[in-house]
Amino acid sequence: MILNQPPTTNHQPLRLVNAMNQIYGLAPALEALRARRRKIHKILIASGAHQSRLNELVEAARRAGVAVEKRDRRELDELTHRANHQGVVALLAPPDRMSAYVEAETILDSMGDPPLVVLLDGVEDPHNLGAILRTCECAGVDGVFIPEHRAAGLSETVAKTSAGAVEYVRVARVTNLVPLIEELKDRGLWVVGVEGGTGNLYSDFDLKVPLAIVLGSEGKGVRRLVREKCDAIVSIPMRGKINSLNVSVAAGVVLFEAVRQRLKS
Repeated sequence: MILNQPPTTNHQPLRLVNAMNQIYGLAPALEALRARRRKIHKILIASGAHQSRLNELVEAARRAGVAVEKRDRRELDELTHRANHQGVVALLAPPDRMSAYVEAETILDSMGDPPLVVLLDGVEDPHNLGAILRTCECAGVDGVFIPEHRAAGLSETVAKTSAGAVEYVRVARVTNLVPLIEELKDRGLWVVGVEGGTGNLYSDFDLKVPLAIVLGSEGKGVRRLVREKCDAIVSIPMRGKINSLNVSVAAGVVLFEAVRQRLKS
């Protein structure tokens, strides 16, 4: 159905869709259409949604040949388990969410000059992962590596929190970060962990070199085996009563110091 037509009553009832096969939120759906990395089957828009905010989305869907339908907002609430969908749900053809990952070699063989990649050692909160991916996209990171187990993976929550950045950042899942670190070193990258309590300030380190930044989990930080493989550990100085930053904030601080240094060189 075209957006400016009244909704009809002959829609088939919506079945609850596996969360891996949907994207919700205006910005994530729009970026998914623009990036065209995954096939979107249909876009559902809540009846009564503010049309002026949706014009760009509808036009992008038209150009991509994707159908747009109006649905009762309660249907979208049920479909997304009452997530903050903003009146927009894009339905994907399975198994598109899995295809959002790339092979580790794809990232390794096409890094920039100088390379800049991020390793996440067990980040478990999908909101943190989404925020980190948004920062990585804005900082021009070549790719992000996450463990296959005991870590958040790509999901609709991650896509929503990333504000669509998940459509552009290349993410690879690996079984073990330690062999990956060895591979990165063999390719000439410096592997730098970010942890509190060291005397090495992140801003004093030369972040212009070919670089892999390692960030640890929310509770435990970088694991010992991974930390021991790093070439250096740097810290962000704390001046307040709380002695650590949220991992997504720490990612932003360090990555944009790298951007600053590289722009200055």
